[in-house]
Amino acid sequence: MNFKHIFGPVPSRRLGLSLGIDLVPYKTCNLNCIYCECGRTTCLTNRRDEYIDSKEIIDEIKSFLKSRRELDYITFSGAGEPLLNSKIGEIADFLKTNYPKYKLALLTNGILISDNKVVKELKNIDLVIPSLDAGSEKVFKRINRPCGSVRFNEYVESLRKFSKIFENEIWLEVFLIKGINDSEKELKLMKQIIDNIELSKIQLNTIDRPTAESGLTGLNHDEMLKAESVFGDKAEIIGNFAGEKVFKGDNMTTVINCLKRRPLTVKDIADITFLHVNEINKILGNLEEQGKLISMKEERGLFFKLIK
Repeated sequence: MNFKHIFGPVPSRRLGLSLGIDLVPYKTCNLNCIYCECGRTTCLTNRRDEYIDSKEIIDEIKSFLKSRRELDYITFSGAGEPLLNSKIGEIADFLKTNYPKYKLALLTNGILISDNKVVKELKNIDLVIPSLDAGSEKVFKRINRPCGSVRFNEYVESLRKFSKIFENEIWLEVFLIKGINDSEKELKLMKQIIDNIELSKIQLNTIDRPTAESGLTGLNHDEMLKAESVFGDKAEIIGNFAGEKVFKGDNMTTVINCLKRRPLTVKDIADITFLHVNEINKILGNLEEQGKLISMKEERGLFFKLIK
């Protein structure tokens, strides 16, 4: 079966071996974050809808899981905001009823968890990972560029309330960008907000791939350590995941599957697939000749991105 809405399983830096589920069309989101590795948001909206037929998604899940795969998580994620899909609760219910051995995770910007209906839909999610990238309205607008109706203070308050009533685990991701939200003042403002949110972990991330907007710089290791010290004992710097080969099928399909969700270097692809770098380079060359690929030089190396 050719899967359109599920991807992986992939070795995740945070979640181990994770099967991803895309619930909305590519780059449908209520934020247009400057650092997004998937590019600019093309459908900026805060409107919830089914977007993708839930039966299609469930049929793909059933087809994939009939082989009793070993997974650490099934994760609602992808290149858009999963909570915009109004059927997320039904899909989570299906998974917990029919495949109770699998843990469910949600990667979300957190904007919509102020909606009581949404909170009820998340009862079967084992782990929610929302994000917070600013300590002030000004920086929030600069980094996250929200859909017009979204207000920073309301967003922060919804995170706080959600953390008080959600019965399962919450980790918070903080994405740091040099010269924008890494000042001592901004870090302390974020820390004040986070102190009022009940969390298990604070995960600090920074740029290491091409971003939606050019000219952005990530923090180096020492700067990340300094930020980690501000956030306290619950904070951790997200590291690289050393996984096993997880993709099946021919090598061309394997490489394309890797690149579908984000730009990668040859080393990144090799780490995920265990393919030899010579084979990867040959495949990338073929894709470039076909006009299906572009390359971008970044600080960490040459990144390859599929042309949508």
